[in-house]
Amino acid sequence: MSRRSLQASAKGISKAEAALIRNSLTQQGLAGELGISRQPVTKFFQGKAVDRYIFVTICEKLNLNWEDIVKPSSFPEEEASASVSQIQVLVQNVREKVHNSIQRRCGVMRVLDMEKPRRLDNIYTPVYIWERITGRRRLEIGEIVRDFDPTKFNCFNLGILQQPRLPAIEAVERYDKLMILGKPGSGKTIFLKWLAIQCNLGEYRGDRVPIFIDLNDFAQIKEQPSLLEYITEQFEDCGVTTPNAALTLLTQGQAVVLLDGLDRVRDRDYNRILQEIRQFTTRFYANSFVITCRVAAQNYIFEQFTEVEIADFDEQQITEFAIQWFQDKAARQSEDFLYKLRQNQALKSLATNPLLLTFLCSVFEDRADFTLNPLAIYQEALDILLAQWDNQRHIQRDAMFQQISVSQTAELLRNIAKNYCYKGEYLFLKAAIEQQIHEYILSLDLAVIDSAAILKYIQSHNSLLVERAKGIYSFCHISLQEYLAAKDI
Repeated sequence: MSRRSLQASAKGISKAEAALIRNSLTQQGLAGELGISRQPVTKFFQGKAVDRYIFVTICEKLNLNWEDIVKPSSFPEEEASASVSQIQVLVQNVREKVHNSIQRRCGVMRVLDMEKPRRLDNIYTPVYIWERITGRRRLEIGEIVRDFDPTKFNCFNLGILQQPRLPAIEAVERYDKLMILGKPGSGKTIFLKWLAIQCNLGEYRGDRVPIFIDLNDFAQIKEQPSLLEYITEQFEDCGVTTPNAALTLLTQGQAVVLLDGLDRVRDRDYNRILQEIRQFTTRFYANSFVITCRVAAQNYIFEQFTEVEIADFDEQQITEFAIQWFQDKAARQSEDFLYKLRQNQALKSLATNPLLLTFLCSVFEDRADFTLNPLAIYQEALDILLAQWDNQRHIQRDAMFQQISVSQTAELLRNIAKNYCYKGEYLFLKAAIEQQIHEYILSLDLAVIDSAAILKYIQSHNSLLVERAKGIYSFCHISLQEYLAAKDI
């Protein structure tokens, strides 16, 4: 078992002292920035034993690799060998104990108006990611519209906006600290549950223990436990009786820690949870971590994490999902669904979002067609993104925006859609959108609300407006923009 404290080597101390000067810091100043007392910092620079978490934190603050600073281990080889054997036994014991809990919590999905849950392995469609966050690229509208055709399926991925897609599992294998961003309903939670199941079954990192945590549930616990205390309690509830099993496994880097839904944490808990995650991932750095969050809701950077974005479904994924969805139905129902979807490019564009694809499959199950009341389909899709998806999961959003209702948000979006549809425009600058929001708020005679904050709220909580490139926005689906604009006609 590795030591809980570390010492800096003489060469490491020299590097740390040089970094201290380079960062214009004193030892006292370093302690202040880290929020700790002067004593452990002094011990660090004297080459004395320091708690592993503090040691690693000091190195990270000085932009140093802790492994280059630490004094080589003095453990005898036979002691290390025995420790490895003990850890392997503990891993297998804990995996056996938590197996049923992981399968129960992560093995099914049920969304929207599904009458019963479905097994995840019977419906899961592989997820792909973009390694560059789409809204952070610096492009001009002219570059984006060069190959843009609003009548084509998935038109916002054409031309210069297109970028290579990578299987999400490859990103997880490549980066041991990964932040997965995505729009509402893009499949973030489903992917994280699937990853937990794969680890549980030994298909992914079978040598580690899967730990799945809903951050919103964790944040609302009245006693406000630490993540370590919370995981320890989870293990005990599963029948793990080995003392300090969670601490031992995490210290040894034997866990895959999956933290779901950072965006769902309430404002009152947000800073506390951020601090807890930062400390936890720094202290137990040797484990694999994946965090999910809505793409525009993230306003904190975890320095050690790589950020990626879940890509929209393409035609192959839509086909695969539909075949699995209708597998227990009439033999040709999936073929009929895909055929009818191809005949309606506007509806097909909605299917690039897994949540709305699920909705369309449900509609087709009931009607075997999309032509009976197409406007009702668009309205329900709009309602899902505006409120239903959050309400169904009992998510409480920012209190600041309780001043503007869902119906007022919809009216604001109708005004924006109408203004741009009349001009035949589908992409618009941030400043122009914020001005329209400002004028709408004034017309309601509401308390002063920052228009930039409202734009970010819409983008992060329902993604009906999305950032296609830095400072350039559009509606998430052209069909919804046209539907909103047409509601006044």
